[in-house]
Formats: sequence, C-alpha cells, structure tokens
Amino acid sequence: MTTIKSTSEIRQGFLDFFAKKGHQTVASGSLVPDNDPTLLFTNAGMNQFKDTFLGSEKRAYSRATSSQRCVRAGGKHNDLDNVGYTARHHTFFEMLGNFSFGDYFKEDAISFAWEYLTVELGLPKEKLWVTVFDEDPETEKIWIEKIGVDPARLSRIGAKDNFWSMGDTGPCGPCTEIFYDHGEHIWGGPPGTPEEDGDRYIEIWNLVFMQYNRHADGTMEDLPKPSVDTGMGLERISAIMQNGHSNYDIDLFQGLIKKVAEVTGATDFTDKSLRVVADHIRACGFLIADGVMPSNEGRGYVLRRIIRRAVRHGHKLGATEVFFYKIYEELIHQMGDAYPELLQQRLFVEKILRLEEEQFGKTLERGLQILDVALDVLEGTVIPGDVVFKLYDTYGFPADLTADIARERELTIDQDGFDRAMAEQRLRAQQANNFGKDYNDILKIEGKTEFIGYDTLEGCATVTQMIKEGEFVEALMEGDNAQIVLSKSVFYAESGGQTGDTGILKLNDGIFTVTDTKKSCDAFLHIGYLSTGSISINEKVQMQVDSGRRKAIALHHSATHLLHAALRQTLGEHVTQKGSLCDAEKLRFDFSHFEALSIGTLNQVSHLVNQAIRDNYEIVTTLMDIEEANTTGAMALFGEKYDEMVRVVKMGDFSVELCGGTHTTRTGNMGLFLVTSEAGIAAGVRRIEASVGGAAEQALYNLRDQFSKACNLVKGDGFNIGEKIMQTLDRNKALEKELAQLKAKIASEKGANLTGNAIEINGVKVVIANIEGIDPKTLRDSVDEIKNKLQSGIVVLATAVGEDKVSLIVGVTKDLTKKVKAGELVNLVAGPVGGKGGGRPDMAMAGGNNPSALKEALALVEPWLVERL
Repeated sequence: MTTIKSTSEIRQGFLDFFAKKGHQTVASGSLVPDNDPTLLFTNAGMNQFKDTFLGSEKRAYSRATSSQRCVRAGGKHNDLDNVGYTARHHTFFEMLGNFSFGDYFKEDAISFAWEYLTVELGLPKEKLWVTVFDEDPETEKIWIEKIGVDPARLSRIGAKDNFWSMGDTGPCGPCTEIFYDHGEHIWGGPPGTPEEDGDRYIEIWNLVFMQYNRHADGTMEDLPKPSVDTGMGLERISAIMQNGHSNYDIDLFQGLIKKVAEVTGATDFTDKSLRVVADHIRACGFLIADGVMPSNEGRGYVLRRIIRRAVRHGHKLGATEVFFYKIYEELIHQMGDAYPELLQQRLFVEKILRLEEEQFGKTLERGLQILDVALDVLEGTVIPGDVVFKLYDTYGFPADLTADIARERELTIDQDGFDRAMAEQRLRAQQANNFGKDYNDILKIEGKTEFIGYDTLEGCATVTQMIKEGEFVEALMEGDNAQIVLSKSVFYAESGGQTGDTGILKLNDGIFTVTDTKKSCDAFLHIGYLSTGSISINEKVQMQVDSGRRKAIALHHSATHLLHAALRQTLGEHVTQKGSLCDAEKLRFDFSHFEALSIGTLNQVSHLVNQAIRDNYEIVTTLMDIEEANTTGAMALFGEKYDEMVRVVKMGDFSVELCGGTHTTRTGNMGLFLVTSEAGIAAGVRRIEASVGGAAEQALYNLRDQFSKACNLVKGDGFNIGEKIMQTLDRNKALEKELAQLKAKIASEKGANLTGNAIEINGVKVVIANIEGIDPKTLRDSVDEIKNKLQSGIVVLATAVGEDKVSLIVGVTKDLTKKVKAGELVNLVAGPVGGKGGGRPDMAMAGGNNPSALKEALALVEPWLVERL
C-alpha cells in the first residue's frame, strides 16, 4: 500500500485523479445551503448539485469532483450526541465525491472507484468488501463480472442502508458501498451479518446511482438523465492511509488535539473530551466563516449548542479561563491552505467564539450547581424533563448538553418531558403572535411572465389570467380590486429586497391602476383596481410604469451594493447580506456582524459609499453563465435564486454582485448617501437604514429642522449646542436632587402624623392609611419612616395614581414576620383593586387598576390581622 502522509495530500490527490478522468474540479459549497429550505446545513457533497440532478439547472460540464465541507449536527442528520464517544462520528467532516450529470453511470462509477482505491492508493483488494442494493442485480453483475470482486466479499443489503436519499424529498436511488477491513484483531463482522455493528469493517465510500426524484407524497419519478453521486469521508480514508483505526488518529486531528491539551492544561491524551473539543472547533470555525452566528433558533442555535458543548468539555479538561477561540489558530494551520477563508475571517471568528464563551461562562457554573442539586435528590436514573427545561430556559443548557452530562454519570434525561415543556413554550409564543397568510399561500398561478423592464418602462402585453377575491375570473368591471397576470411585463415584481413597481395599464376603454407587483411562482401579479372601464381575458393592454418611483427605487437598490462593499471593506469579509428592502424613500440593509457600529465606523462606511458616488462609476450589467460569474468574484445576494445565466452588476472596481434587480446608470446619480439609523435586529445581525438622492436631501432638511428646534429649546446655536445641552442636564439633575429631598421631608412629616393615628390590634401597633397625591417612591420612604418610629408594628399604605392605577405597600417589623408575612397581607389588599404583588416577609408591594375599591380593600386588613396576632 502506497503511503500518503498527510490529509491534505489525500484531498488533493483525489481531486487530481478525477480531474484526469475528465471531471471539473468544483470548490466546496457553503455550509449554508443556497435556496434549499429542506436542509439545515450542507450534509453531503451532492447538495450543491441538487438542481443539476433534478434537471432544473444546467452546467457547462457533465462530470464534477469536489471535497465538500459538511455538518451533521441538526435536523434529520445529527451526529452531535455521538461525537467523542465513537471513532468516526463528527459534527464537521469533508466528503470527497465524483459526480456524473447524465454522463457515465454505474459501470464507469464503479470502475473509477476501484481504480482509485486499489491502484492510486494501493489498498489491497482482499481488504475491501462491497455491498449492493438487494433489488439491483445490475450493480452486482458489474462488481463480479467486470471488476472481478469475489462473490464471497459482496453483501446484498435492503433499502434501509442501500437506497440513498438526501432527505424526505429530492434526488434518490440505489447505492453500492465499499467497506475496509481493519483486521481480525478488531471485533466485528461484514455488513449484513449480526456482527456488522463492530468496528472491523468500516464503510469508506458510497456510490449512489441517482435515478429518481422523490416527491412529498412518496411517489418517485425518473430523473431526466441517470446520474452518479459518490461520497467518501476524507477523515476515514486518511485514517486508513495513515495506518490508524480511529479518525482522531490522523495528522489533522492530532494537531488539533495537541493544541486543545496545550490551552486547557490537559495531560491525559485518552480523555474523550480532547476529541470533543478538537471536533467542535472545526464545525464552529467553518460555520461562523460561512456566516452563521450564534443565536437561539435555527442554524444559530445549533452553532451555539456545539460551542457550549465544547466549552463544557474544556472545563472538564481543566480550562480555568476562556480558551476555545485559541484553538482556531491550529485549525487554520491544518486546513487553511485548502480553505483560505479560515485565515481571511480569523479575527471575526475568534472574536465570536470568545464572546460566546464569555457569555456562557457566566451561567455555566450556576447551571451545573442547579444540576448537581437536582441529582442529589434524584430518585432513579432519569433526570426529570422540567429540570432539563429549566437548565435550557434559564441557563442556556441545550438538552443534549444535559444528556451528555447525564451519560457521563450513567443517567438519562426525560426527553419526552423536556419536549412537552418546549412545546408548551412554543404554543405560548405562537398565541402571542398572529400571523396572517399572504395570497401567495393560496394562489397557484401557472405560467411564467417574461420581464422586459430593464431598458424600458412602457410596452404592450396580453392579459392571460385575472384573480378577484381569490377566484380566477374572465372579466373585471370598474371599481374591482384584482390581480392581473400578463404575457410579459415591464413592471418589476418584488424580489431580492426591491419593492414592486406601480403604474397603470391602459385598456381599450379604461385604466387599471397598478398599486404593487409581486411574484407567484414564476408569474407576475399586477395588483390594483380598475379605475375606469372594463377588461377581459386575452385583451391587449399598454403598460406604463411610474418612472419617477422606479428611478428612486433603482437609486436605493444600487446604493445597497455600494453599502455592502463598504461594510466588507470596513468591518471585514465576514459581513454578508441577511436581507434588504429598497423602496422610493429609503433602503434597509441587514448584515452579519457581532456588535453595534460606532459613530466613527458609520462615518467611515458612509465616506466610502459617498466617495464611490463622487467617483461616478458607470454601472455595467453583463449577462453570463453562473460559472463565469463565479470567476469574476461576483457576490451572490442573500435569498436569491439564480438561473443558468445570471446578471452581474459591476460598479467600477468597488462592487461586483449577482443581481436580478434594476439599477441606475452611474453611481453619481445617487447624489448623496445618508445613514438614518443603525441597530441590532437579531443575534449577530445588524440593520442600517439610509437614503440617497432626493430622499437623502429631504432627510437632511428634516434633520436641520430638528437641529434648529433643539437649538431654540436650549437657547444655543450650532457652535455651542452641546455645551447648552450639558448645562440643561446639569440643571435637571440639581432639580431632581432638590425634589427628592423635598419628598423625603414630606414622607417624614406624613410618617410622623400617621404614627399618631396608629391603632392597636392585640397589643400590636398598626397603621392603615390611604395617602392622596404621593408617588410610589415616597410611599416606600413613608413606610420606612413609620416602621422606625413604631419600632414594632405593621404598616399598610395605599395611594391612587390617576383614575386607573393603585399602589400598595406593606411593612412589617422584623419581630413580627413570623406571625405576619408582608407578601400575604399585600395580596389580601391587592385582590379587590384588581392586582397582585410580592416581596420580602418584612416589605412587599403590589399594584392594581381599580381605585374605587380601595376603601373596601383597606377594610379587610384589621379583621385579617385580628386572626393572626
């Protein structure tokens, strides 16, 4: 067997082998699948070719090879729980693959694989074992008759293991697998035998013959062209080539494990926690580099779970300070040559990892204490679901982290109980929100509208469909609200963040006013009302877009491209678009970033955009195929679906992006770029709102008006307004201090007066009073003053604030709290006034909304105390 020393050499050698066989080498896709809602993460090499297999996307090549980064730590494909406990499970791994899109099929795929393993790598044929789908005799015949595999080393396996699918829907087909025999010294049997779960025979390569497309109802149709998808774990084949058995024995992982030991102080290199942390840094590093940010939902929540699991295992290894981000340097050393984005994003990734660990570190110790207390009183071996939920909800412990801790102590968690608690929480959240359905949820429009509005705002078209009140109709009359579908359109339909066009459709005897344009599948819906006349199916119309509005929208859309480029130049290449909105008045741009932008940073971003505007770059749009576009370095926009031919929008050397929207002709047309707000909208996502052109000019006028009002209010001008505002604030502070002193004096006087009116109940002095015209803080001060004067006693005070608010407070001196609890008494009084409260045994407060019942409420106090004193 030829020895290949490094994992990097194996990766490159695989790609080179298939390049010689006529395959196009394709770069790894992102871990975040493009336009595929069925996947949480990219989990297989074929994900980026899914539309090609389906026949809805064409490529310039029919053979491809890649080394695809994958994550299986969420959704249907989730290996997280097994990481650290087995030799081959990972959250992140690389999948080597070769693909045929209607080119070669079973025989060539099998021949390539056998040649690569036995000739290129030099693996002994007698160490390999093959499986086939038990309903696929064609593949079995190829292996035995064409390749010469010993039938005794071939197993027929059912659909559970040898019929592959990417998910519940999509491309699928029979597969054949190749296993490696690690030797008799390791327990286990060949696939298909009772001992198959042992570690002796390990699957290294899966060849999938893509023949079908499975629909949601379970039916399968033939793909346009039979194709091939293969996948071989880089880590598994590296372990074999480096004479190891566990994936963690390979050079890549050994480097990471040594780094983990260095930063945590661990000395036991058999500790599985070393493997957990070494595995998790790969998933976390690549996910963040691909734009995923820690959060409490979706992909961000999975990332957070992995980080927190790694941190917990780091603490087990002995880490006493923030450590996880320090391992990222070794990840760059091991994988940076193949994935240069790791180095490019280094500062950003390390900062996110450090911030996330610091945040979790604040609750980790407290959460573990709560768990230890629960375990001390645990009866049996199952941690209750409510405890697991409390750890998640209060301390940020994902359920699988608690399960991980439980497994170490030979315990399990009540997963069903946790799931019920989570379901109840989701139900409460859903009940707090009321989402309506858009008409796109119910309308299924057939056909495709051709958009001809890039270069013209007027044109003729034919009415093909009309919808009124959710029903297709043949005609419309004056005053009808409707949606009209045309054979082609100059109206831009809302997509990619750009709002839809408005305008008019001129009819034979009237006008249809278009108030918005949206998409339903591939058709454009011209939404509006029939102003005058009537209209019928197949009628010819003259289209006319509101040119002034389109121009303003185009200016703001072009400005988002400049803003995106400026943010990446200023903040770093981790910035990616997370959403946008461009209308005639403003632009809204959402992007990935971990902290608020300072005024200085916003000024720098604004300067870059305005400089690009002053440079007056020509905005050039070029139509090219997707592969050529990728070579230009053009960025794809968030959420966009791209066809085989794409539009590349270039603004000088400042910005190059793929975009299907409309734009102005030169950057100088924007005139001025003005940021109006910057804020966070989600974990790791910021939002900038801004205006350009006439909208920016109007925003400046509004700012000037507000500035002028501020100057007049503080009797200042543009040169001393800051000083004037500080003087006003200082004066307010002095007045607030003086007011507080007066209130304290009032409280003291009222306390003195009320003390003289105290009643005695079974020898205990009690003050019960409704004080008018006093604020809650002064009410508290009054209670303290009265308690001090009574030395031993009970105080119940109330005040009505306005017509619908009541404040209540109860004070009990320390010597009486065993007999009377302030919280119980304040809730007694709060009931009639429609409120409730709480506090300490010696002091409690409550509120209410029914002042008219205050007299009745206070009357309850004396008889209640008689029973208790």
